[in-house]
Amino acid sequence: MPTVLTTVEPPERVPDAGSSEFTPLLRAVREAGLLRRRRGHYVTSIAVNLLAMAAVWTAVALVGGTGSWWVLALALPAAVLSARSGFVGHDAGHQQIAAGRRTNRTLALFHGNLLLGMGAAWWADKHNRHHANPNHVGKDPDVEVGALVWTRAQAVERQGFARFLTRHQARLFFPMLLLEGLALKVASFQDLRRLDRRGRLIEGSLLVAHLAGYAALLLTALPLPQAIAFAALHHALFGLHLGCAFAPNHKGMEMPEEGARWGHLRRQVLTSRNVRGNPVVDFLLGGLNYQIEHHLFPSLPRPHLRLARPLVRAHCARVGVPYTETGLYDSYAQALGHMHAVGAPLR
Repeated sequence: MPTVLTTVEPPERVPDAGSSEFTPLLRAVREAGLLRRRRGHYVTSIAVNLLAMAAVWTAVALVGGTGSWWVLALALPAAVLSARSGFVGHDAGHQQIAAGRRTNRTLALFHGNLLLGMGAAWWADKHNRHHANPNHVGKDPDVEVGALVWTRAQAVERQGFARFLTRHQARLFFPMLLLEGLALKVASFQDLRRLDRRGRLIEGSLLVAHLAGYAALLLTALPLPQAIAFAALHHALFGLHLGCAFAPNHKGMEMPEEGARWGHLRRQVLTSRNVRGNPVVDFLLGGLNYQIEHHLFPSLPRPHLRLARPLVRAHCARVGVPYTETGLYDSYAQALGHMHAVGAPLR
């Protein structure tokens, strides 16, 4: 398998059966200059994030040297900054940062494999399939059967302990996210088997370097019990943070049936939900609260998503396509409500 970090082709280069609805919007976004790169923004945000991470880990070493269990409080900023690194890797995978694929791939490998222990190739393969067919059972890996299920047809097939999980999945969703940080690492190592020799060498070496460096840092700075507790709390909060950023985006939205032929505009807008933004929400959700704009224009730089929003809203109103936007808490309520309804046949 090729190992170059691929991305979903930006919609301006994707042949689309429904392009007559999408083309005027693309033209408006291009004329507004929103497709241009924002290198200065990313250079600044990456530098600030790296400096902040260095400061947090320095504080871990200093506080850990005193033997105080208050060092565990630093797991929270460490988790937030880890998620910020994940958002940078996400943007690099979508070619939002640099003009060249090699530079974007290097950034994705650095922020994903090395800093987080999350494989860039694993993420790209999974995420590309999601973007191509969001919420489409059988095509979108994010709605495949796993620990959770997303349709009643999937639910009624569950047996044993999986049946118990599905019955109570809405209540268990946020607690289960506490395991997501570790699950990402495990999935990244498992995916190495899919890659060719060169890909396994590059991605695998960086994943191992991350684990070795992370373990060495904690074991050098902290006694073993504190090191284990810090790692567990850090990964739990990191998984929870990422899950909270991705959960509002599609769960409970339209799920295309087999054979549905929607154009690009409807395929992306009808399956996505925006969360109303403000500086805090935009920061914590990594700009992914503008999920409709992101799905319509995957290569659009993150700071331009909110600028594209009024253009997209107005265009959707003109062509009669529902544009879904809600508050943060309501978005979680809708997602959990969908999960609860899916498990209803088992209760």
